[in-house]
Amino acid sequence: MPAITYVLPDGTEKSLDVPVGMSIMDGSVRNNLPGIVAECGGGCSCATCHVHVDAQTRGLFDEPTAEETELLKFLEGADGDSRLSCQLIVTGKCDGIRIQVVDSSG
Repeated sequence: MPAITYVLPDGTEKSLDVPVGMSIMDGSVRNNLPGIVAECGGGCSCATCHVHVDAQTRGLFDEPTAEETELLKFLEGADGDSRLSCQLIVTGKCDGIRIQVVDSSG
């Protein structure tokens, strides 16, 4: 399983083995990490799973859908590195990546 490092809102890091085919969001939620609320459960409708993904890592995932792009437009703190973690599906190439978690609880 690929090891994913979640950089949490308080700056601490947690590395988890996340199965291929699972979303970055699910990896966080199933391990009770803070920051990713995931109110819609991965339906790409609430934007409470906001993360930042660096340019190098971005290429490992599919391009954002129109729905994701629309949600990100209105999200406070969103920038060019912003993605919704429910839309980031882990592949074997994801081993060792770092995901910056934005606190979506507020």
